Amino acid sequence: MKVDLNADMGESFGPWPMGDDAAILKVVTSANIACGIHAGDWDVMASTMAIARDEGVGIGAHPGFPDLQGFGRRRMQMPHTSLTNLVIWQFGASLGMARALDAQVRHFKLHGALANMTSEDYDLARAAYEGALRVDPDIILLVLAGTAQEKAARDLGATWAGEIFADRAYNDDATLVTRGQPGAMVHDPTEAAERMVKFVKSGAIFSVSGREVPAACDSICLHGDGPEALAIARSVRAALEADGIELRPMEGRR
Repeated sequence: MKVDLNADMGESFGPWPMGDDAAILKVVTSANIACGIHAGDWDVMASTMAIARDEGVGIGAHPGFPDLQGFGRRRMQMPHTSLTNLVIWQFGASLGMARALDAQVRHFKLHGALANMTSEDYDLARAAYEGALRVDPDIILLVLAGTAQEKAARDLGATWAGEIFADRAYNDDATLVTRGQPGAMVHDPTEAAERMVKFVKSGAIFSVSGREVPAACDSICLHGDGPEALAIARSVRAALEADGIELRPMEGRR
């Protein structure tokens, strides 16, 4: 049994740091690097990709809404054609930077409000993923397992991997409990680790109501920007390894 550990990073901006990317990159096997629209900038993208390359960590593009002040977590409405172009623009920047650094972008993951909206709205997910596939038809789409994202990726014939979250609670429909709601976040490293071992070994996610929802548990998201981020990442990795689960960069499904 094997699983990937991913984290969102490259989200610092100029002199303002966000998370401890260098430390997290020693724990994870894949990195979702911001494309400079919801967070990050060109220098941060370059330095984060370079560290990931040197650590042997799989690199992913992590586009979001153009919302620096809100960190990409505020919902926005735009025509599907505009969203497709927004994705192409950000993904192109990621690929160009990686090529300049002699690195490779292996996967693609939507961020924040854009990710939440596409997990609920099939047509929106399809518009976003069509943009990514127009840039790189072979990219691995990292999708929120069991949601409209997965259905869109499957229908497009894309290579995809299912993602579960170590520090987020789930609704019965496999979407994430909205931030700010009671119990939406998991803060205890031990609890997060125990949940992930259970999810991976069961091949399912478990909602706040206790419902078991079968899911492709290919990659575990470890957020890199919270105060408990590093402790949770280390605890999850240690628990998986102790249970004999192999950790390696994600492999796509079709």
